[in-house]
Amino acid sequence: MFKSAKELFALTEKENCSISQIMVKREIEVFNRKEEDIYLRMEKSWTIMKQAAHKPIHQELESMGGFLHEEAKDMQAFIESGKSFCGELVDKAVLYALAVSQVNASMGLIVAAPTAGASGVLPGCFVALQEVRGFSDKQIIEALYNASAIGYLTMRNANVSGAQGGCQAEVGTASAMAASAIVELMGGSVQQSLHAASHAFMNILGLVCDPICGLVEVPCQTRNTIGATNALICAQMAMSGIANVIPLDDMIEVMENVGRSLPATLRETAMGGSAKAKHICKGCK
Repeated sequence: MFKSAKELFALTEKENCSISQIMVKREIEVFNRKEEDIYLRMEKSWTIMKQAAHKPIHQELESMGGFLHEEAKDMQAFIESGKSFCGELVDKAVLYALAVSQVNASMGLIVAAPTAGASGVLPGCFVALQEVRGFSDKQIIEALYNASAIGYLTMRNANVSGAQGGCQAEVGTASAMAASAIVELMGGSVQQSLHAASHAFMNILGLVCDPICGLVEVPCQTRNTIGATNALICAQMAMSGIANVIPLDDMIEVMENVGRSLPATLRETAMGGSAKAKHICKGCK
């Protein structure tokens, strides 16, 4: 139905509809299912995202590697203390991104969006936006189809694997997905959605994948917070009229080329970057 952002944009113009609506039509066509069934699938994903975003705040979870403990609870307590200085939306986006990453590290149920390692970015943004801005579940679910269109384009024309392209391919893609979808949710144009996604990729371009002890815990958790806040910033930039001089199709290709240029030590092998810090190496022994 569409193989590039350029083709996607042309379809939205031709059919006078949003990115999310085009993606729903694609899902119906590809999977030969009714529109109701397509929405029910995304509704299930959204429910899981919300549950994962709140679980560590109310329950004790221990990560498999023991690196993550109660980061979400600590952030919640800091916010409630009145000492926070980032603003309510960013506060919540960071909180929920931390929380979902913790659920993933404890082998809990999450939505890989697009991967488990980047699973905190979309929930971080959209659970926060729902609570702060009052969006309905239906509005969020529709926006998530916009996000899935960006994820589809990236998987089709590049990759979303940390082992192949570094963390830029995981958290970077998640951030681009969220940025584009936020624009649509906030009433922006299709062109602004695509600019937001391109901004998001550009800002995280070259981010390495260097999991300590080979576990998706540190620095993965905090990088999810960067992906979430980057998405919010890029969506706002795009909606303010700031366009990216590099079209999304080109930026996806750039991301793929940069990923292939990264040495193997910086692509999920735990042989470089943060994973080789002296203090960490002593601890792993």
